[in-house]
Amino acid sequence: MDVVIAPADEIGEIVADDIAAVVSDRPDAVLGLATGSSPLRIYDAVAQRVAKGELSLARAGGFMLDEYVGLPPGHPCRYSTVIEVDFVSRVDFAPGAVRGPDGDAADLHAACAEYEKAMREAGGVDLQILGIGADGHIAFNEPGSSLASRTRVKTLTAQTRADNARFFGGDVDAVPYHCLTQGLGTIMDARRIVLVATGETKAEAVGQLVEGPVSARWPATILQHHPRVTVLVDEAAASQLALLDYYRHTQTHRHLVS
Repeated sequence: MDVVIAPADEIGEIVADDIAAVVSDRPDAVLGLATGSSPLRIYDAVAQRVAKGELSLARAGGFMLDEYVGLPPGHPCRYSTVIEVDFVSRVDFAPGAVRGPDGDAADLHAACAEYEKAMREAGGVDLQILGIGADGHIAFNEPGSSLASRTRVKTLTAQTRADNARFFGGDVDAVPYHCLTQGLGTIMDARRIVLVATGETKAEAVGQLVEGPVSARWPATILQHHPRVTVLVDEAAASQLALLDYYRHTQTHRHLVS
């Protein structure tokens, strides 16, 4: 696991460099797309490059991490709507190139199985973008989630619903109780993972992710078993890392290795 400490306003450009490299090597690359505040700087940086003609996603595809259950198509808080507004509409993906789990399906379990099948048939995710919750969840894999889980229906914790109420006008009662989410095992299938965290509220989760024991209590810790993970954090999010000086040292001297 590589840990990169950088100012929050530089993290988007760093990840955009990674995306550009992946797409340059494989124009039909598959990106794993997260919603929430953490990836917004990434999407801004990528959109700017596409607008300038420096990058094209015309042959690329994408899969979303999760979706609320029960929100109708077009609802402003439905994640398919959010990713359309925040990213897809600003770049040159082909129509239908970005897919998400169907949280409005009549048979939710069948929808989860179909989503897993679609990802397999697309060849898997080349680069997965992740954020992390203050309780260590990634996607909607709440504490206690199976470390081998696949895409499935999950019940959101009271804390996650309270945290997400800000997107629903502050009304926690408007936040759905259930979601469809890629499982931890599904996320681990990605060839490369980039996790972004900023702010002091994420410091404990980052500390557990990087240095804590692997445990369902902190779901993100499963990433310690992935061979290609980069964790990008600002100083505040890195503040509880016991080996912070070492991560700074390796970051400074990484360029000396060919």
